[in-house]
Order: sequence, then C-alpha cells, then structure tokens
Amino acid sequence: MNAVGFATLAAGSAAGSQSISALNPFLGHEFFISPVYRPKVLQAAANLTMRGEFALAKKAVKVATSVSTFLWVSDFATIPDIAGWLRSAQATQIISRKKQVVQIEVPAFQYMRPHRICINTDARSTIYPTGTAVPKLAREKSSWRRETSIASFLIPGTGEEKYKTFIQQVKQELQKFPDVRVVLQLETDSIGNLVSNLGMCKHLSMSARSLAYAIATLQLPNVALYLDGAHAGWLGWDSILHPQSSLLLKNIGPTAVLMGELLTAARVINPKAIIRGVATDVSNYNGLGNQPEQGYDELVYIRNLAPLLAAQGIDAHFIVDQGRSGNQAYTRVGTDWCNNKYAGFGTRPTTATPDPLIDAIVWAKPGGEADGTSDTSAARYDEACGSDASLKPAPEAGTWFQQYFEQLLKNANPPI
Repeated sequence: MNAVGFATLAAGSAAGSQSISALNPFLGHEFFISPVYRPKVLQAAANLTMRGEFALAKKAVKVATSVSTFLWVSDFATIPDIAGWLRSAQATQIISRKKQVVQIEVPAFQYMRPHRICINTDARSTIYPTGTAVPKLAREKSSWRRETSIASFLIPGTGEEKYKTFIQQVKQELQKFPDVRVVLQLETDSIGNLVSNLGMCKHLSMSARSLAYAIATLQLPNVALYLDGAHAGWLGWDSILHPQSSLLLKNIGPTAVLMGELLTAARVINPKAIIRGVATDVSNYNGLGNQPEQGYDELVYIRNLAPLLAAQGIDAHFIVDQGRSGNQAYTRVGTDWCNNKYAGFGTRPTTATPDPLIDAIVWAKPGGEADGTSDTSAARYDEACGSDASLKPAPEAGTWFQQYFEQLLKNANPPI
C-alpha cells in the first residue's frame, strides 16, 4: 500500500474504454446553458423587475440565457437528471446545428460518508513547515455549498461499494447520449483533502481508492475528465507543490505525485485510463493573472503545477472557475470563502485563455446559490459564513440567495 492508502485494485467492467485526452473538448462546441440554473436566474430577474430594477433585471436575463454553468450531480436522486440534461443538449444541437459541451460535476466519496468533513483549522501546525509562509485560506468547504441530500449515503459499512454503484449509474446515463460531448469535473475538494488532511481523516484512503475507481470507470469516448486541483490558496504553495521538512507532506507526497498515483491506480482497473487535466478554483474567488497576493492567483498555480504533473507523465490541461472572480480589488482573508461580500461575476466561459495550458475558463459554481447559512443556530452553520467577509443574512447552502446574486451582478467584471 502506498502513501495515499491504495489497496489492491482488481480489474473490472471499466476496462477497455478511454476518455478524451488529446484535444481540447471545448473547441468546436458551444457551452451548454444549464437547464437548472437558467430558471433560477430568470426568477431572480422577475424579482428585480417587480421592484423596478429594470437595468439589473436585464443583466440577469443575459446571464440566464447566455452563460453556461456546471450541472452538479449531488446524490443518487440526481443521477436520472443526467439523461434529461443530455437529451436537452442533444435537442439544442439538432435545432441550432451547433454542437454542445455539457459540463457536469461529480461529488467526492468523502462527502458521501458520515463524519465526512475534515477541517484543517491550523494550517501552520499541520501542513506547513515551521518558518514558511502560510496561506490565509487553508481550505474551502464546497460540500456545504451544494444542493445535496447526503442521507442516501449514510448507510454504515456500505460507503465505498455504494459509491462504486453511484459511479456505475452515472456512467450508464452518460452512455445513453454518445453524440453529446461531456466535460466531467471529478470530486471537488478530493485532491485538496487527500494532500492536506490524510493524517487526520482515516476515511481518505477509501476516498483515494474511490477516486481512482471513478477515473477508471468514467472512460467514455464522448467524455473528458478533469480532476479537481483545489485552488491556489489551498495547494498552490511551495510547501505543498514541493515537499520540504513537513512530516505530513513526506507521508502524503506532493500534489502532482498524488495525481500520478491516482492515475496509476486507475490503470490497474482500466489500463487505458487517462485524464484531460485538472480543474482549479472551483467555487472560489481567485484571480487569473490579475491577483498580486501570493496564493490567490490561479495562473501562477497552474504554471507551477503543470511541469510537476509532466514529471509524473501527466500532460495536463486545465479549466479554471472564474464565475465569482470578477472583483480582485480587495484584501483576501482566510474566512472569505463563504458568500464573499466583495465578489462579482467574472470572465464568462470561453476558450480564449491567458495560457495554452488552460483549455477553458468556466463557471463551475452557479453564482447565486448560497455557500452556507449565517444562522448560528443552524446544524450546518460554519463560523466562516458569519465572518466579516461574508454577506449576511444568508440561507442554507445550495438554496437561492437573491441578495448575493444581485451583488454578483453589480460587481461583475467585465460588466454583464
């Protein structure tokens, strides 16, 4: 067993197929407009119109009708929706005669387990060698920013096998529409937690095996896979990219090595397993070549990580979430991940990127869905959601937050 806890993996039904890796899956395709996000934003526009905010309502309609966001598969109940999304994209292709690319996020095994959240509250003592710079933003809790029903996974003793069933069912839905291209972003937070929290979260060895299984299984000719690479404020520091004196880092290995191990483990199951690359800044607010603060620029992170991945035999390309990164003119703090009150909509999804390493700028997090509640009496309350950096009052994670959506519209850069 290696550093991330892979047990022997037996080859199974995943063997034989391969996903898209040699080409940018977005090229020659239009970004599919989410049938989930669109009606929410149109309702937000209607709310603005009723208040006489006509200029802002017009901007909201533009977001609803022209901006693509990721579709999130949150639990077993969501899986049948995949076919509906792909059927809609197929119909759009037929009517418009323009090929569509559908963007989907598949959740992490660790967020389908009891006691699934592993919070690293003291980054200096647990991750970073004494005397090194420590990022203010140690981690983000994107699991609490989803519309998710975790209950279906809380069956003792069945978590890992249940997750395999989950992945198999996702695959079956994707196979129904081989003429629709799909970009899959695998398991938000998974790599970040594996790198930074393995010593504190015993279930993460299962998470590593489950992620390898997902990579191996979701190899389809119409699908491009991107692993989640967290973001610059979490993994973009030299002490993570290049292990030094930290015992924890020596036990886990650097980010690039971990990704290499995951791909190697996936190839035990499916020898043809491959990934297109890495997704970064999902649900976060970092800049892309325009943020001077250390640890808050994804372009710096990507350019540092890419050669390390190449050394692991991974020719990685990247997608970067800029959905809420429009405003970079404020000082970042460690508690600003939850309903950031300075955030604005960022660069719209595009393949016009600042570096050939980046396949596309995307909007992974649907802007306007709450990151977490500011209600201190709520069961899922996190103190970050009540911080000075957060917009309050805020509803539960995943529910619509009209005031926050309006803030994103007002602070958008470039303007909507």
